[in-house]
Amino acid sequence: MTFDFDAYVTAARFDKAGRAAFALGDGTVRLVLDQGFATVEAHDGAVLSSADHPSGAGLLTGGDDGRVVWTRLEGDEVAASEVASVKGRWIDAVAASSDSGLIAFSAGRDLHVRDVKDAAFARTFTHEKSIADVAFDAKGRRLAAATYGGAALWYARIESQKPVFLKWAGAHSVVAWSPDGKFLMSAMQENSLHGWKIADEKNLRMGGYPAKVKSMAFLAGGAMMATSGSHGAVIWPFSGSTGPMGKEAAEIGFEQSAMVVRVAATPASTIVAAGLDDGRVWAADLKSGRIDTLKAEKGAAISALAITPDGRRIAWGDEDGAAGIVMREG
Repeated sequence: MTFDFDAYVTAARFDKAGRAAFALGDGTVRLVLDQGFATVEAHDGAVLSSADHPSGAGLLTGGDDGRVVWTRLEGDEVAASEVASVKGRWIDAVAASSDSGLIAFSAGRDLHVRDVKDAAFARTFTHEKSIADVAFDAKGRRLAAATYGGAALWYARIESQKPVFLKWAGAHSVVAWSPDGKFLMSAMQENSLHGWKIADEKNLRMGGYPAKVKSMAFLAGGAMMATSGSHGAVIWPFSGSTGPMGKEAAEIGFEQSAMVVRVAATPASTIVAAGLDDGRVWAADLKSGRIDTLKAEKGAAISALAITPDGRRIAWGDEDGAAGIVMREG
């Protein structure tokens, strides 16, 4: 199944029911139905960020119109509702937790938190510099905010607090917690990946990338982490109390002529998907070493990638607005 949306694909996602959705640079969200798709005018401007809604239905999007919107299918009808708005700001990052029911989003230097079950709940945490990305830990209790000079850690529900600031010089653009909460990983504006061991704030220096790391994903129950930023998908080992400290990464699907720019992985198994800068998509089972080409046609760089928990379906989108859903065998 393929689509031509004629707008930059910001995100591809599968919700809890396995329904695919695409968020686009023209401000629309496209929900894939049994026949075709439904279009929702979610934002007056571009969609900049997205996350799964805590309920597992549909997706949350942040736009350059300062709004956070929840788009979903209710019965046979498409619904969209505003979760929050910050006038005159861009919503650069959105995160959500099904465990805590919390939603977090950044607007400039401010990190905002909302509770889907309590309309009166609101928290705002202000940083010295603009926030590039936000992420909840596995329990949804703690938040990490990527900013210049490191990452700030906040307890999401506590109103007055001083954050733990994990320092590392440079601009941090993407953050991800390990599933066990022991490590925080950060992709930087330069061609580098950095991390911290939370317990003692020790630094994990993980360089050697030929390109910027744009995405990362944990798999195999947190024993591995895949990243983009090289000619293949880079796989870091996270087993043991020290995680990747002192260990070497592996690389799968290496091709000198192309770069992996997006990765998606199954949380419980060893399947990872990769989107390339020449428009191709493949998936690999790290246990067997098997690599399947899922999209062989070349085109614009892949800008969005998602995989279902069973690893059977992969959704992709590219910079020119082409998108699709493909099945992986086995």
